[in-house]
Amino acid sequence: MFLKEFEVRWSDVDANRHLANSAYINFMSHTRMAFLLDLGFGHEVMVKNRIGPVVFYEHMYYFKELFPGKPVRVSLEVMGMSEDGCFFEFHHNFYDSKGKNVAHCEMMGAWISLETRQLTPLSKELLSRFDQIERPEGFRVLTKEDTRKFAKKPKDLV
Repeated sequence: MFLKEFEVRWSDVDANRHLANSAYINFMSHTRMAFLLDLGFGHEVMVKNRIGPVVFYEHMYYFKELFPGKPVRVSLEVMGMSEDGCFFEFHHNFYDSKGKNVAHCEMMGAWISLETRQLTPLSKELLSRFDQIERPEGFRVLTKEDTRKFAKKPKDLV
């Protein structure tokens, strides 16, 4: 499990004086990028390979409030990946300063080509970097159908 610690700042708080929804999203995004950096997926590597990560969805579950002045730890576990590395599913947990689980998120995403703006698999070299991480209980190989689990169609105004 990958862990990243954050300080809850006043700017992370909403009108109810607890951690705002947007702060949860920002902490998870920062945690994912730190995780990818640890795997050797820095900006230089992504630019060289002309790829970028995209989020399909993030489903949040809130258990307890978080307030300013105490640290929060955000975990990341790779819960699924397609055989070609195109699709991935990460789970995040938020822990308060005492280690209590206060929120959970399930997110799914993919890699896109920055040239074609289409979904793209990872190169064998980049995919092999995921072999070094521990696969948690419940890890699964994702298919394109898994990405459609919560599919919604856009409904334009016009």
